[in-house]
Amino acid sequence: MNALLMIAITTGVLSGLWGWLAFSFGLLSWAGFLGCTAYFACPQGGVRGLLLSLFSVASGVFWALVIIHGSPLVPQFLGYVITGIVAFLMCIQAKQRWLGFIPGTFIGACATFAGDGHWQLVSASLLVGLLFGYAMKNSGLWLAAYFSR
Repeated sequence: MNALLMIAITTGVLSGLWGWLAFSFGLLSWAGFLGCTAYFACPQGGVRGLLLSLFSVASGVFWALVIIHGSPLVPQFLGYVITGIVAFLMCIQAKQRWLGFIPGTFIGACATFAGDGHWQLVSASLLVGLLFGYAMKNSGLWLAAYFSR
């Protein structure tokens, strides 16, 4: 069976389940889909990819909070400088093994900005989304292998 087809099926089913869970538990469905996106975009798969995505996304939440809380403490033009320095740090941190997924870092930061800095809700939504992304892809791969026997 075609792996892409199986991933599409499991992603469709689990996306519907995620939408219901997000609504039921007051999570941000869009942030969860960003978590799914982070896992799918990560160059590593499996548990290693899940952890790499998790650490990178979480660091992005942290960096967004640095900008959100640091910028108002300085004159406006220095706020832009802080943003530039933080963006540099978001990229250079990729030299660290477990923070090496730069798009995940930016996904976490952007989600935090979009969530008006409500990092607890954004983080919970991203985390569950990452888990759903892992489940979507890996259950699809499992089904493809199962039906290919």
